[in-house]
Amino acid sequence: MRLSLRGEYALRAMLVLGLNYEQPVLRIQTISDHQNIPKRFLEQILNDLKSGGFVQSKRGMAGGYRLAKRPEQITVAAIVRHIEGALAPVSCVSEKFYEKCSCPDESRCAIRSVMKEVREAIVGITERVTVAELCLRSKKLQDEPLSALDFVI
Repeated sequence: MRLSLRGEYALRAMLVLGLNYEQPVLRIQTISDHQNIPKRFLEQILNDLKSGGFVQSKRGMAGGYRLAKRPEQITVAAIVRHIEGALAPVSCVSEKFYEKCSCPDESRCAIRSVMKEVREAIVGITERVTVAELCLRSKKLQDEPLSALDFVI
């Protein structure tokens, strides 16, 4: 699985909404500023997340976006699947987006066997991690001291 910029921005937007879950709504500009996401691109992503049932919107001067469910109820896997599609590195090991591969015998394919293990690891982690967990990690990382950058020439 390779996360596109769209997928990364979707997760970052969901993180900001999760961190501000108690707020009635957050304006697009606020999310954009917090995560340095181009506003126009963010609008498209939030509309996509809205169609997937992840966020709700409110129109007007006091409008904005908020999570449609509690942060504990939204997994990283669900967000990534909605934005990117399969979590599997190759389609022949995907459970939700399966497509037959070109190898002569799927059941005896060593590459498929390894890719299935990769998919299981990705699914195991992303199904377990919720927006709430992302928020906890973010808060914890903000409390850690900045490490010195190490440049090698």
